[in-house]
Amino acid sequence: MRIEKLLTDETIIRELGERLARMRLDRDLTQAELANQAGVGLRTVQRLEKGTAAPQLTMFIRILRALDIVEHFDLLVPEPIPSPMQQLKMRGKLRKRASGKEMKVAEPKGAWTWGDET
Repeated sequence: MRIEKLLTDETIIRELGERLARMRLDRDLTQAELANQAGVGLRTVQRLEKGTAAPQLTMFIRILRALDIVEHFDLLVPEPIPSPMQQLKMRGKLRKRASGKEMKVAEPKGAWTWGDET
């Protein structure tokens, strides 16, 4: 979803939270790991991702709206685009959990063929 001035503050905050969650999952971080790395509480990360952020963020959005630059959130927190490999693995599904470990690619078994050999 593109962030634009016609959206409500709540919709913008919810979209930002979803984008942050997708970015965290793309980096295979749990909420606890992200909170630890950022030096914030786990509950803060959970609230941000859920779209129930602190009132200060709403005030910030109102200031951006008054300056007519709320659309710049798209530059600040761009919508994440999964890599082609992730798209193949997920087959259109969005990740909901992070394992906290680096993902490994399975090694092929046996010799590779086109499949049309007779």
